[in-house]
Amino acid sequence: MNALRGIKWPYAVIALVAVAAAAFGLLRPQLTPAATAKKKLSATDRVKRNPPPALFTDGQIAPIGKQADAQRQKADALFAEWKKAHGTTRDDKAFADWAARQVPAPPTAKQRTAQLHEVQALAKTRTAAGRKAATWLELNGKKDIWKVYLHDQRELVPAQQGAAQKAQLKAALKLAKTISDQVAARDRQPAPFVLDPTLRPEKHIAAGAKGPYSYPSRHATRAAAAVTYLSALAPHRAEDYRWMRDEVLYSRLYMAGHVSGDLTAGTLLGDLIGDYELAVTGH
Repeated sequence: MNALRGIKWPYAVIALVAVAAAAFGLLRPQLTPAATAKKKLSATDRVKRNPPPALFTDGQIAPIGKQADAQRQKADALFAEWKKAHGTTRDDKAFADWAARQVPAPPTAKQRTAQLHEVQALAKTRTAAGRKAATWLELNGKKDIWKVYLHDQRELVPAQQGAAQKAQLKAALKLAKTISDQVAARDRQPAPFVLDPTLRPEKHIAAGAKGPYSYPSRHATRAAAAVTYLSALAPHRAEDYRWMRDEVLYSRLYMAGHVSGDLTAGTLLGDLIGDYELAVTGH
């Protein structure tokens, strides 16, 4: 699935798989609709069923990507402190408490207002194609796209190694959700569409509502954790992974799910989580 970079899917491979699946189906009893409905689709299956539309241009995503890249060095320096004190023994609870404390304080009211104005200006430029891209990225940028990327890598390694990597990525994504939720509940920063309901009228935000909270971004935390982990496994593909991260981040600005400060805080946290998962698993 490395062709995600150019949104060119391996149709020949997919077609071959489809033909093989059809032939296999002729040799076995057909499943009833009820049995088929109970079968849980894999991330790869879900993305194949709903492939990406045209995504945002490199020019559109570059500014938030540059801000996200700036978190890498900070995260590495912070993680070196954790590693010096704790070594490489897994202790998710202690790490989660520590990592939550490394997330910077939320932007000041003045800074957040300025960032909200940026989101409001961006909202005026929305197009049908942009909404379609953002919707796809919001849906698949949580977990599935990162699982698809890892599936691509796992095709080239022994099965046991691939299974271990799958479990490790799953652990990193789970930890990203846990810690980002913990910090969001602590800092209680309303999402842009809560501050300005006209940004997402379909959300039907009740008058006086305070949540949902958006600092740090859960999407950004998961994306950064995945990119840090996957890039260590396949450094030559790191550019593609960062590109997809930037697409996901920009989509959150585009549809007023977050302001930029939410995304950079989430990226810093995700980079820390990626470093941790790599360290405790011996990569």
